[in-house]
Amino acid sequence: MNNTAYMQFERAQWAELRNNVALPLSEEDLQQLQGINESLSIDEVIEIYLPLSRLLNLYVETQQYRHTVRDKFLNSNHEHVPYIIGIAGSVAVGKSTTARILQALLSLWPQHPKVALVTTDGFLRPNKDLVARNLMHKKGFPESFDIKALVDFVAAIKSGKESVSAPIYSHLTYDILPDQTLSVEKPDIVILEGLNVLQTAINYPDHPHRVFVSDFVDFSIFVDADMDLLKQWYIQRFLKFREGAFTDPDAYFHSYSKMSEREAITIASKIWDEINGVNLQENIRPTRDRANLVLNKATNHQVSSVKLRK
Repeated sequence: MNNTAYMQFERAQWAELRNNVALPLSEEDLQQLQGINESLSIDEVIEIYLPLSRLLNLYVETQQYRHTVRDKFLNSNHEHVPYIIGIAGSVAVGKSTTARILQALLSLWPQHPKVALVTTDGFLRPNKDLVARNLMHKKGFPESFDIKALVDFVAAIKSGKESVSAPIYSHLTYDILPDQTLSVEKPDIVILEGLNVLQTAINYPDHPHRVFVSDFVDFSIFVDADMDLLKQWYIQRFLKFREGAFTDPDAYFHSYSKMSEREAITIASKIWDEINGVNLQENIRPTRDRANLVLNKATNHQVSSVKLRK
Protein backbone atom coordinates (compact mmCIF):
# COMPACT_ATOMS: atom_id res chain seq x y z
CA MET A 1 0.00 0.00 0.00
CA ASN A 2 1.22 3.48 -0.82
CA ASN A 3 2.61 5.34 2.18
CA THR A 4 0.22 8.22 1.45
CA ALA A 5 -2.40 6.11 3.21
CA TYR A 6 -0.66 7.09 6.46
CA MET A 7 0.20 10.27 8.28
CA GLN A 8 3.77 10.06 9.57
CA PHE A 9 4.94 11.59 12.85
CA GLU A 10 8.49 11.87 14.02
CA ARG A 11 8.99 11.12 17.71
CA ALA A 12 8.87 14.75 18.87
CA GLN A 13 5.72 15.47 16.83
CA TRP A 14 3.96 12.42 18.24
CA ALA A 15 4.97 13.26 21.81
CA GLU A 16 3.16 16.61 21.59
CA LEU A 17 -0.14 14.79 21.02
CA ARG A 18 -0.38 13.47 24.58
CA ASN A 19 -2.08 16.81 25.36
CA ASN A 20 -0.66 17.02 28.90
CA VAL A 21 -2.08 13.65 29.94
CA ALA A 22 -0.36 12.81 33.24
CA LEU A 23 1.79 9.69 33.60
CA PRO A 24 0.04 7.37 36.08
CA LEU A 25 2.90 4.83 36.27
CA SER A 26 6.02 4.84 38.45
CA GLU A 27 9.52 3.57 37.66
CA GLU A 28 8.68 0.44 39.65
CA ASP A 29 5.57 -0.11 37.52
CA LEU A 30 7.68 0.12 34.36
CA GLN A 31 10.16 -2.44 35.67
CA GLN A 32 7.28 -4.91 35.97
CA LEU A 33 6.10 -4.19 32.43
CA GLN A 34 9.30 -4.30 30.39
CA GLY A 35 10.37 -7.33 28.40
CA ILE A 36 13.30 -9.65 28.83
CA ASN A 37 15.57 -7.62 26.55
CA GLU A 38 14.18 -4.09 26.81
CA SER A 39 15.01 -1.12 28.98
CA LEU A 40 11.77 0.81 29.16
CA SER A 41 12.22 4.45 30.13
CA ILE A 42 9.77 6.93 31.58
CA ASP A 43 10.42 9.12 28.53
CA GLU A 44 9.37 6.30 26.18
CA VAL A 45 6.05 5.92 27.98
CA ILE A 46 5.43 9.67 28.15
CA GLU A 47 6.41 10.43 24.55
CA ILE A 48 5.05 7.36 22.76
CA TYR A 49 2.54 5.41 24.82
CA LEU A 50 0.65 8.21 26.56
CA PRO A 51 -0.32 9.82 23.22
CA LEU A 52 -1.27 6.36 21.93
CA SER A 53 -3.40 5.62 24.99
CA ARG A 54 -5.13 8.99 24.56
CA LEU A 55 -5.89 8.19 20.90
CA LEU A 56 -7.20 4.73 21.77
CA ASN A 57 -9.32 6.16 24.59
CA LEU A 58 -10.98 8.51 22.09
CA TYR A 59 -11.66 5.62 19.70
CA VAL A 60 -13.16 3.51 22.49
CA GLU A 61 -15.34 6.39 23.67
CA THR A 62 -16.58 6.87 20.11
CA GLN A 63 -17.55 3.21 19.81
CA GLN A 64 -19.29 3.27 23.18
CA TYR A 65 -21.28 6.30 22.03
CA ARG A 66 -22.23 4.54 18.77
CA HIS A 67 -23.56 1.61 20.77
CA THR A 68 -25.63 4.01 22.86
CA VAL A 69 -27.05 5.55 19.68
CA ARG A 70 -27.82 2.09 18.28
CA ASP A 71 -29.63 1.04 21.45
CA LYS A 72 -31.62 4.27 21.46
CA PHE A 73 -32.63 3.71 17.85
CA LEU A 74 -33.66 0.11 18.55
CA ASN A 75 -35.25 1.03 21.86
CA SER A 76 -33.46 -1.86 23.53
CA ASN A 77 -30.27 -2.76 25.40
CA HIS A 78 -27.88 -5.10 23.62
CA GLU A 79 -24.96 -7.06 24.99
CA HIS A 80 -21.85 -5.15 26.00
CA VAL A 81 -19.34 -5.56 23.16
CA PRO A 82 -15.65 -5.12 24.00
CA TYR A 83 -13.30 -3.02 21.89
CA ILE A 84 -10.53 -5.21 20.45
CA ILE A 85 -7.01 -3.86 19.88
CA GLY A 86 -4.68 -6.09 17.87
CA ILE A 87 -0.90 -5.87 18.20
CA ALA A 88 1.22 -7.61 15.55
CA GLY A 89 4.91 -7.70 14.65
CA SER A 90 7.99 -9.89 14.56
CA VAL A 91 9.40 -12.16 17.21
CA ALA A 92 11.64 -10.08 19.55
CA VAL A 93 10.26 -6.71 18.41
CA GLY A 94 8.63 -6.04 21.77
CA LYS A 95 4.94 -6.72 21.08
CA SER A 96 4.39 -8.12 24.58
CA THR A 97 5.86 -5.06 26.25
CA THR A 98 3.74 -2.75 24.09
CA ALA A 99 0.66 -4.79 25.01
CA ARG A 100 1.42 -4.69 28.75
CA ILE A 101 2.05 -0.93 28.73
CA LEU A 102 -1.19 -0.24 26.89
CA GLN A 103 -3.11 -2.54 29.22
CA ALA A 104 -1.75 -0.65 32.23
CA LEU A 105 -2.44 2.79 30.75
CA LEU A 106 -5.87 2.08 29.29
CA SER A 107 -7.11 0.45 32.49
CA LEU A 108 -6.56 3.78 34.26
CA TRP A 109 -8.96 5.72 32.02
CA PRO A 110 -12.33 5.93 33.86
CA GLN A 111 -14.43 5.00 30.81
CA HIS A 112 -12.99 1.48 30.47
CA PRO A 113 -11.25 0.17 33.57
CA LYS A 114 -11.40 -3.52 32.64
CA VAL A 115 -8.74 -4.33 30.05
CA ALA A 116 -7.89 -7.96 29.23
CA LEU A 117 -4.68 -9.10 27.54
CA VAL A 118 -4.59 -12.27 25.45
CA THR A 119 -1.72 -13.64 23.37
CA THR A 120 -2.38 -15.73 20.28
CA ASP A 121 0.45 -18.07 21.36
CA GLY A 122 -2.24 -19.92 23.31
CA PHE A 123 -3.72 -21.01 20.00
CA LEU A 124 -0.58 -22.71 18.75
CA ARG A 125 -1.23 -26.40 18.21
CA PRO A 126 0.15 -28.60 21.03
CA ASN A 127 3.60 -30.02 20.35
CA LYS A 128 2.24 -33.55 19.89
CA ASP A 129 0.03 -32.25 17.06
CA LEU A 130 2.89 -30.31 15.50
CA VAL A 131 5.08 -33.42 15.60
CA ALA A 132 2.32 -35.48 13.98
CA ARG A 133 1.97 -32.84 11.24
CA ASN A 134 5.77 -32.46 10.85
CA LEU A 135 5.51 -28.77 11.79
CA MET A 136 7.77 -28.39 14.84
CA HIS A 137 10.32 -26.62 12.64
CA LYS A 138 7.59 -24.15 11.59
CA LYS A 139 6.30 -23.14 15.00
CA GLY A 140 4.89 -19.62 14.69
CA PHE A 141 4.09 -20.00 10.98
CA PRO A 142 0.38 -19.76 10.07
CA GLU A 143 0.00 -23.54 9.69
CA SER A 144 1.16 -24.12 13.30
CA PHE A 145 -1.91 -22.35 14.73
CA ASP A 146 -5.41 -23.67 15.30
CA ILE A 147 -6.89 -20.73 13.40
CA LYS A 148 -10.47 -21.96 13.74
CA ALA A 149 -10.20 -22.01 17.55
CA LEU A 150 -8.64 -18.53 17.53
CA VAL A 151 -11.33 -17.07 15.27
CA ASP A 152 -14.06 -18.73 17.35
CA PHE A 153 -12.54 -17.20 20.49
CA VAL A 154 -12.44 -13.66 19.08
CA ALA A 155 -15.92 -14.03 17.57
CA ALA A 156 -17.28 -15.09 20.98
CA ILE A 157 -15.76 -11.99 22.57
CA LYS A 158 -17.31 -9.77 19.90
CA SER A 159 -20.69 -11.42 20.36
CA GLY A 160 -20.79 -10.11 23.92
CA LYS A 161 -20.50 -13.52 25.56
CA GLU A 162 -20.05 -13.14 29.31
CA SER A 163 -17.13 -15.51 29.75
CA VAL A 164 -14.73 -16.80 27.08
CA SER A 165 -11.74 -19.08 27.73
CA ALA A 166 -8.40 -19.21 25.92
CA PRO A 167 -5.62 -21.83 26.13
CA ILE A 168 -2.38 -20.82 27.85
CA TYR A 169 1.05 -21.25 26.27
CA SER A 170 4.20 -21.75 28.35
CA HIS A 171 7.48 -20.39 27.00
CA LEU A 172 9.21 -22.54 29.62
CA THR A 173 7.84 -25.89 28.43
CA TYR A 174 7.43 -24.58 24.86
CA ASP A 175 3.93 -26.05 24.75
CA ILE A 176 0.27 -25.49 25.59
CA LEU A 177 -0.41 -26.01 29.30
CA PRO A 178 -2.85 -28.92 29.68
CA ASP A 179 -6.04 -28.28 31.67
CA GLN A 180 -5.24 -24.57 32.13
CA THR A 181 -7.12 -21.69 30.54
CA LEU A 182 -7.35 -17.92 30.69
CA SER A 183 -10.87 -16.67 31.38
CA VAL A 184 -11.92 -13.40 29.75
CA GLU A 185 -15.05 -12.08 31.46
CA LYS A 186 -16.88 -9.09 29.98
CA PRO A 187 -13.93 -6.71 29.56
CA ASP A 188 -14.27 -3.19 28.20
CA ILE A 189 -11.19 -3.69 26.02
CA VAL A 190 -9.33 -6.79 24.84
CA ILE A 191 -5.73 -6.43 23.70
CA LEU A 192 -4.90 -9.33 21.39
CA GLU A 193 -1.16 -9.70 20.81
CA GLY A 194 0.55 -12.07 18.42
CA LEU A 195 2.36 -12.77 15.18
CA ASN A 196 -0.83 -13.54 13.27
CA VAL A 197 -3.28 -10.84 14.35
CA LEU A 198 -3.40 -9.27 10.86
CA GLN A 199 -3.04 -12.39 8.73
CA THR A 200 -5.72 -13.35 6.19
CA ALA A 201 -6.53 -15.90 3.51
CA ILE A 202 -3.15 -15.31 1.87
CA ASN A 203 -1.50 -16.76 4.96
CA TYR A 204 -4.14 -19.45 5.57
CA PRO A 205 -5.02 -20.78 2.09
CA ASP A 206 -6.44 -24.01 3.54
CA HIS A 207 -8.68 -22.30 6.10
CA PRO A 208 -12.22 -23.01 4.80
CA HIS A 209 -14.18 -20.32 6.64
CA ARG A 210 -12.53 -17.22 5.17
CA VAL A 211 -13.17 -15.34 8.40
CA PHE A 212 -10.08 -14.12 10.21
CA VAL A 213 -8.98 -12.51 13.43
CA SER A 214 -8.57 -9.12 11.78
CA ASP A 215 -12.28 -9.11 10.88
CA PHE A 216 -13.04 -8.61 14.58
CA VAL A 217 -10.25 -6.16 15.46
CA ASP A 218 -11.34 -2.54 15.95
CA PHE A 219 -7.86 -1.00 15.93
CA SER A 220 -4.60 -2.65 14.91
CA ILE A 221 -0.99 -1.80 15.73
CA PHE A 222 2.10 -3.16 13.98
CA VAL A 223 5.41 -2.90 15.85
CA ASP A 224 8.28 -2.79 13.36
CA ALA A 225 12.08 -2.47 13.11
CA ASP A 226 14.85 -3.13 10.60
CA MET A 227 15.72 -6.79 10.02
CA ASP A 228 19.27 -6.37 11.34
CA LEU A 229 17.97 -4.93 14.61
CA LEU A 230 15.38 -7.67 14.98
CA LYS A 231 17.98 -10.39 14.54
CA GLN A 232 20.27 -8.64 17.03
CA TRP A 233 17.43 -8.35 19.59
CA TYR A 234 16.49 -11.99 19.08
CA ILE A 235 20.06 -13.15 19.75
CA GLN A 236 20.32 -10.90 22.82
CA ARG A 237 17.04 -12.28 24.14
CA PHE A 238 18.18 -15.85 23.48
CA LEU A 239 21.37 -15.23 25.50
CA LYS A 240 19.37 -13.83 28.41
CA PHE A 241 17.06 -16.84 28.33
CA ARG A 242 20.17 -19.05 28.27
CA GLU A 243 21.29 -17.48 31.56
CA GLY A 244 17.81 -17.42 33.06
CA ALA A 245 14.76 -19.46 32.04
CA PHE A 246 16.76 -22.11 30.15
CA THR A 247 18.63 -23.06 33.36
CA ASP A 248 15.39 -24.53 34.73
CA PRO A 249 15.61 -28.36 34.34
CA ASP A 250 11.97 -28.35 33.17
CA ALA A 251 12.70 -25.90 30.36
CA TYR A 252 12.28 -27.26 26.84
CA PHE A 253 15.56 -25.59 25.85
CA HIS A 254 17.46 -26.54 29.02
CA SER A 255 20.30 -28.04 26.97
CA TYR A 256 21.06 -24.59 25.53
CA SER A 257 21.98 -23.30 29.00
CA LYS A 258 25.04 -25.59 28.96
CA MET A 259 26.41 -24.17 25.73
CA SER A 260 29.16 -21.58 25.54
CA GLU A 261 28.14 -18.07 24.56
CA ARG A 262 29.65 -18.51 21.11
CA GLU A 263 27.71 -21.74 20.56
CA ALA A 264 24.51 -20.09 21.78
CA ILE A 265 24.97 -17.15 19.41
CA THR A 266 25.51 -19.56 16.50
CA ILE A 267 22.34 -21.50 17.38
CA ALA A 268 20.25 -18.35 17.86
CA SER A 269 21.48 -16.93 14.57
CA LYS A 270 20.60 -20.17 12.79
CA ILE A 271 17.10 -20.24 14.34
CA TRP A 272 16.54 -16.67 13.23
CA ASP A 273 17.81 -17.20 9.69
CA GLU A 274 15.91 -20.46 9.10
CA ILE A 275 12.68 -19.88 11.05
CA ASN A 276 11.84 -16.49 12.56
CA GLY A 277 13.38 -14.35 9.84
CA VAL A 278 11.69 -16.40 7.13
CA ASN A 279 8.32 -16.21 8.90
CA LEU A 280 8.71 -12.45 9.25
CA GLN A 281 9.42 -11.95 5.56
CA GLU A 282 6.80 -14.38 4.27
CA ASN A 283 3.88 -14.01 6.67
CA ILE A 284 4.25 -11.17 9.20
CA ARG A 285 5.73 -8.09 7.53
CA PRO A 286 3.40 -8.35 4.48
CA THR A 287 0.51 -7.61 6.89
CA ARG A 288 2.09 -4.35 8.14
CA ASP A 289 0.22 -2.10 5.71
CA ARG A 290 -3.12 -3.44 6.98
CA ALA A 291 -2.48 -1.90 10.41
CA ASN A 292 -4.16 1.29 11.63
CA LEU A 293 -0.93 2.40 13.27
CA VAL A 294 2.73 1.43 12.87
CA LEU A 295 5.35 1.95 15.59
CA ASN A 296 8.80 2.09 13.98
CA LYS A 297 11.59 1.17 16.41
CA ALA A 298 15.27 2.06 16.26
CA THR A 299 18.19 1.21 18.55
CA ASN A 300 17.51 0.36 22.20
CA HIS A 301 13.89 -0.48 21.31
CA GLN A 302 13.04 3.22 21.18
CA VAL A 303 10.22 4.22 18.85
CA SER A 304 11.61 6.66 16.29
CA SER A 305 8.43 7.41 14.33
CA VAL A 306 4.73 6.62 14.18
CA LYS A 307 2.47 6.14 11.18
CA LEU A 308 -1.29 6.57 11.60
CA ARG A 309 -3.74 5.61 8.90
CA LYS A 310 -5.64 8.60 7.51
